[in-house]
Amino acid sequence: MKKDIHPQYYPNATITCSCGNSFEVGATVPELRLDICPNCHPLYTGKTKLVDTAGRVDRFKERLQKAQAKKGSNS
Repeated sequence: MKKDIHPQYYPNATITCSCGNSFEVGATVPELRLDICPNCHPLYTGKTKLVDTAGRVDRFKERLQKAQAKKGSNS
């Protein structure tokens, strides 16, 4: 390996999920924060969960309601 070109490796980097779960893995950063992990991911849990960090789903629902209201008033 060449000297001083590789990032520092942290063998016990802490991963923290928004659900509260945390675990340790090897990484090039000492700490990571996730929105979703295997303990709360719908594929693994079988339950649906809506992850919306930017409000996109709410904006879509508002547009959908406006479109349906407009369609209903034209009929």
